[in-house]
Amino acid sequence: MGRKSTKPNKNIYQISRENAGLTREGASERLTFLSADRIEKIESEKSLPHPDEILAMADCYKNPSLCNYYCSHECPIGQEYVPEVKFKELSQITLEMLASLNALEKEKSRLIEITVDGVISDDEMRDFEHIQEQLSQISMTIDSLQLWVQKAIADGKMRQKG
Repeated sequence: MGRKSTKPNKNIYQISRENAGLTREGASERLTFLSADRIEKIESEKSLPHPDEILAMADCYKNPSLCNYYCSHECPIGQEYVPEVKFKELSQITLEMLASLNALEKEKSRLIEITVDGVISDDEMRDFEHIQEQLSQISMTIDSLQLWVQKAIADGKMRQKG
């Protein structure tokens, strides 16, 4: 049986493992291709995890947000293109989505005006950038909803389709 860590600055991988109630040895038994030593190196940041290890840990620890964390913080491509998604409650996600959709509804006609000729002129650019920011907010809210669903599936509160 492993000892409980008293390390003050734990990374997300160690916190997730401990929240799942697993020691490094116990996690290694479930993650058959990861040794306890390898888990320790990842948790102590002596070694970066590989994508397949992240997928396995996210599943084993029932924490799908590990995948987004890895992509947005440790993967060079993801750092450029993948925003960090914070876990939120369903009610907050729903309200954010409705607010974003309502705001965009007001801008729909302006977007059509701007893009109908296929050219965004200098005088249209500010409005277009504002609309693009609203679309980005909707995208982030959708990502939050997907993360919430993945967590609910991992926790056994929902069944996966198909």
